Amino acid sequence: MQTEPLPQNLAFLCSYYPSIAAVCRRLQINRQQFNKYLSGQTWPSRRNMRKICDFFGVSEGELLMDQQRFAEIVGLRRRPLGVHAPSDMLVHMEQLYQRSGDLGRYVGYYFRYFYSFGYAGKIIKCLVVIYEKEGRYFWKCMERLVHFGKYGVKTSKYSAALLLLGDRIFALESETLLKTSITQVILYPSYQTSVAYLVGIQTGMPLLRGRRPAASVVLLEYLGRSVDQRKALQACGLFDETDSVIDVGIRAMITNRIPTGTFVLETEEV
Repeated sequence: MQTEPLPQNLAFLCSYYPSIAAVCRRLQINRQQFNKYLSGQTWPSRRNMRKICDFFGVSEGELLMDQQRFAEIVGLRRRPLGVHAPSDMLVHMEQLYQRSGDLGRYVGYYFRYFYSFGYAGKIIKCLVVIYEKEGRYFWKCMERLVHFGKYGVKTSKYSAALLLLGDRIFALESETLLKTSITQVILYPSYQTSVAYLVGIQTGMPLLRGRRPAASVVLLEYLGRSVDQRKALQACGLFDETDSVIDVGIRAMITNRIPTGTFVLETEEV
């Protein structure tokens, strides 16, 4: 059994990780036992062999191939399935951040307006703050919906990473606690001397609609670099589209229209 290529091939797969201990933790196999596989002293049980193959994305037959042939196959795949997947995402995000423009002029507080996905004909007004941290830009959004009856006031919090790419502002947003879905927001930058409004399109997948994907026009109204957060949040909520709280001009800018002859939801830059 010591002449089998399994120990060498297993060691080769482990080289994609920072340590043998890291592999054992993810496989949930005892380190001493795993060392015996690497040294050729023992053979993995059928259960552990299946765990190893599933984790590295190889078959048992491949693990028993000649070491050189096995390395060629893994090399063609670039890396075994699942290896370093988390870091791949980090590398991707880092590359996007490196290409992102400066969002410093947009730091501050905003009211965010859009037609609710879950409450037909209603407009949601919530509070957004854009901020900088270690050279990167993010936003936090606080949504305050008043429900009559036993539910009272429900406050939801969202966070987003911001990027300025291709002369557009992108926000990748998720609910702070549950993180069960992602909202993508694409905004036109402001070409005015001072920021007044940012308008764009956002996606959504609300529970009240059975998590069916939807899209709407969204508008951010600039409030300033500092505000009374409590007072601003109290002005937020779920409103009828005819409510005087919603400015007529803002209502016109967030109305979702697909004119005759067009086939997708679009918006005009402000």
